[in-house]
Amino acid sequence: MAKKPVEHAVRIRPATSADMDILGGFGALLVALHHELDPRRFIEAAKSTPLRYGQFLKSQLAEPDVIVIVAEDDSGLLGYAYAASEGFDYMSLRGPAGVIHDLFVDPGRRREGVGRMLLEAAMARLKSLGAERFVLSTAHRNDVARSLFSAMGFRPTMVEMTREADAG
Repeated sequence: MAKKPVEHAVRIRPATSADMDILGGFGALLVALHHELDPRRFIEAAKSTPLRYGQFLKSQLAEPDVIVIVAEDDSGLLGYAYAASEGFDYMSLRGPAGVIHDLFVDPGRRREGVGRMLLEAAMARLKSLGAERFVLSTAHRNDVARSLFSAMGFRPTMVEMTREADAG
C-alpha cells in the first residue's frame, strides 16, 4: 500500500555547502541502487563515493546553468535533484534542453510525493533558465522511477543497450 503523501510538510530549497555530507551519502545510495539493478553496467559504490559525490555536487553550486535542490522537512533532508540547462549535444542528437541528471529520495521516504515535488521544482527552475524541453535517463529496471517519469509526462525516446566485450 502506498504511503500517504506529505507534500504539505516538505520544503524545496537550493542546496548549500552544508548539505553536502548528506547529499554525498544520497549520491552513494544512488550509485549502489544502479549497481544492484545491473552490476555489469553500473559502477559499484566505494568507501570514498559519499565524499567524492558530495564534492562534485558542491562544485556545481556556483554554476549559473546548474540546479541542485533539496527536499526537507522537520526531520532533515529527504532527497535532492541535480539538473542543468544544456545546449546542443550532438552525441545524443539532442538540441538545447533541461537535463535532469539525478533525482533521489531517501528510501524510507519514497512514495510520499517527494520525488514529484523535486522533479516539478527542477523543471520550473530549468524553464526559468529557458529550457523548452526536459530530458532524463533512468535505469531500465527502475520501475518505480519510470512510473513517476511517465506519470509526469516523460516519454521513452532512447534505449541504451550494453554488451560486454567478452560476450561473443
